[in-house]
Formats: sequence, structure tokens, C-alpha cells
Amino acid sequence: IDSIDHPPPTINHQPPLVAPRGILYDGGTMSVDRLERVNALLRREIAEAVPVVMLNEGVDCAAITVTQVRVARNLRNATVSVSILGHERERPAMIRKLGQRHVEFQRLINRDMKLKYTPVLQFTLDESIEKGDHVLDVLTRLAAANPALAAAEEPAAAPPADDTDA
Repeated sequence: IDSIDHPPPTINHQPPLVAPRGILYDGGTMSVDRLERVNALLRREIAEAVPVVMLNEGVDCAAITVTQVRVARNLRNATVSVSILGHERERPAMIRKLGQRHVEFQRLINRDMKLKYTPVLQFTLDESIEKGDHVLDVLTRLAAANPALAAAEEPAAAPPADDTDA
């Protein structure tokens, strides 16, 4: 029998932090599904903030789509992927302007969401939508150039229904 008295272990009774729609943060690393929900919420918040923040920047906000947000597990940093429709020559300047206004985006996120940390945002250009459009365009041109290929890809007609009762 141990005759030395040990102090009872201390227990941290801090309530969990709550973000909109019930997302909980337990103070440690976040679970994957919680992190995905935070990514989705941040994506929505940033997309709604683009016209507000970029109002006087001379940027076509209708051409900007926030495609993805990837938050670090500790919530301190986030990469915001942005697709820009058209404006091929202005894209680098548009991304640079978004990056220059990251503090304003973070202020709006901090106002609208309750997170342990407001992540520092870094904006990057997402060209995946354009690459997908290019692939579809190539496939369309191939199908137009080779009618036999297009006919082979069409679904076969369903056999006629048998209306006789057995």
C-alpha cells in the first residue's frame, strides 16, 4: 500500500467553443468531418464577403468563384482557392488584390463565426474548372470528328415493353 498522498488529477472544465451551426472545437486537433464543415463554412463566408470587400478595388466580383478552402488542423492558416472566369490577363492582379485584402476578409469571418482562431488567409488561383472545360471541349470535338464514336457512346434504346399478361 502506498503511503504517499498524491494530489487528485486536475481536469480542465472549459466549455467547448462553438462555431455556427453547432461545429465544436475541443481545443485539440479537429476531427476530419468537423474540419470539412469549417472549410465549407469559411468558403461560404468568404464567397459572400467578396463583393463587400472588393467593392472599390475595380475587380469584376461576378467572375470570382471561391472553389475550395483548406484550413490547417490548428485553424491558424487557410488556403482559399479561387476560380476567375475570363480575365486571363488580369488574374494575377486579381489574386494579388484578394491577398492584399485578406485582413478585411478575416475581420468579417471573425465577426460572423466563432472559432478559436481566425485563420490567416492565402489566396491561390484554381484552374481546375478551366482544365475540365478544356477536356470536355476536346471530347466534343473528337465526337464531332468521328460520328461512329459518338454513336457507340449513345445508350442503346430500351427494348419495347411486353404488354401481354401471362
